[in-house]
Amino acid sequence: MYFRLLRLQEFSHLSNRNLLGVLSSLCERQVTTGVKVAKKYAKGMADPTVLKPIDKQQGILQVVIETPKGSRNKFAFDVDQRVFALRKVLPAGMTFPYDFGFLPKTIAPDGDPFDVLLLMDEPAYPGVLVRSRVIGVIEGEQTDGKKKKRNDRLLAVAEANHQYANIKTPRDLPREFLHELEEFFVNYHRLEGKEYRLLGCKDANESMQLIRKARRAA
Repeated sequence: MYFRLLRLQEFSHLSNRNLLGVLSSLCERQVTTGVKVAKKYAKGMADPTVLKPIDKQQGILQVVIETPKGSRNKFAFDVDQRVFALRKVLPAGMTFPYDFGFLPKTIAPDGDPFDVLLLMDEPAYPGVLVRSRVIGVIEGEQTDGKKKKRNDRLLAVAEANHQYANIKTPRDLPREFLHELEEFFVNYHRLEGKEYRLLGCKDANESMQLIRKARRAA
């Protein structure tokens, strides 16, 4: 908090009591302003699901990281307790190949905030907000018994990065990318007794249509 510097000569005509009253009023005003600002941002910190999903002026996504690349731990945001909680641990030798997060204020077809697979130079941490540009969507379908449902994931690149700076569409990624990703998802869902099938990968235009639909659903 920054306090305004006051020139004493401006208050030379006031008595000590009145001067203290003026200074007290100014301090109280500054404190009140600071509290309002703190409350405004504390709400987003306590519940990242209420953050804006997109910077409309720049078209940049605001992705909230849940599980970082290279981790065996699966983290997820617990809305009821407003904390990132450990949900499961992958078997030895199996880790998450990329950073995974979600897009706030969206509801995907599976009933949860839209999942995002994020490409970035170094792993982030649970709860970190990463400004990202969407480059596509990975379309998938999972089967639980006889019940089938879509499980699509947005594909995005962190705004601040070097390794993926030239990646504009999914076609710019190596051919092995989707194959390796499919293997991971198949094994990951198998741990939950589910089947997974990768349907394909669409570009950013298709992604934005899905994001708009997911925002309306929220």
